[in-house]
Amino acid sequence: MSPVLVRPVREQLEHDRIIRLLQSRHRRRYEVGINPGAERNVSAKARGEGLYPDLVLQSQDRGHRVLAVVEVETGESVNHLESLAEWVPFGSLRTAFILYVPSFMVDVARRLCLQLGIQVSEIWSYHTVGDDVRFTLIDRNREVPAPTRTRAAVPGRAKATRPKAPRHKGTQRKSAAAPPAARRKAARPKATKVTKRARASKKRAQRRK
Repeated sequence: MSPVLVRPVREQLEHDRIIRLLQSRHRRRYEVGINPGAERNVSAKARGEGLYPDLVLQSQDRGHRVLAVVEVETGESVNHLESLAEWVPFGSLRTAFILYVPSFMVDVARRLCLQLGIQVSEIWSYHTVGDDVRFTLIDRNREVPAPTRTRAAVPGRAKATRPKAPRHKGTQRKSAAAPPAARRKAARPKATKVTKRARASKKRAQRRK
């Protein structure tokens, strides 16, 4: 999909610089493909049609499943025509759609998404401070897909845990306590052979009397 408008050279250079900054920012978690300028390097398909957002975040496994598409807009491209031509198709994908707009165009982007019913997972703003570009998360819609982590769980690492049975108050140490009869029996000293002989001799002495 070709862009609806042609940006001024200076604005296009800033747009492509932000794309490459986002690429380096996400490359640890995703396989990141970019389409700066008029390039068509990587696509995301919707209803058999190839879409070319600014960034395509893919899983790092062999399947390279598309997890999110990212579109970067400048001040002039946040308008009704651009959002209708590009944001609507991106929002119809079965994956997360992340939108980056200049900080002074956040309210306009929100209003356009609301009017056109565009399903946006996240809206970020950006602004330039000197040579640095700073990004801020503005909105996150939890009802639509969000990009997930791509680190797969290593087999055999997970440990199955059994839920602990609830303990009732007053019965926590009941099993450890012995019943009263057992305690009385344990308290009695065992008769030794010496005491048995002494008792027998005492009885014989009494009989003789």
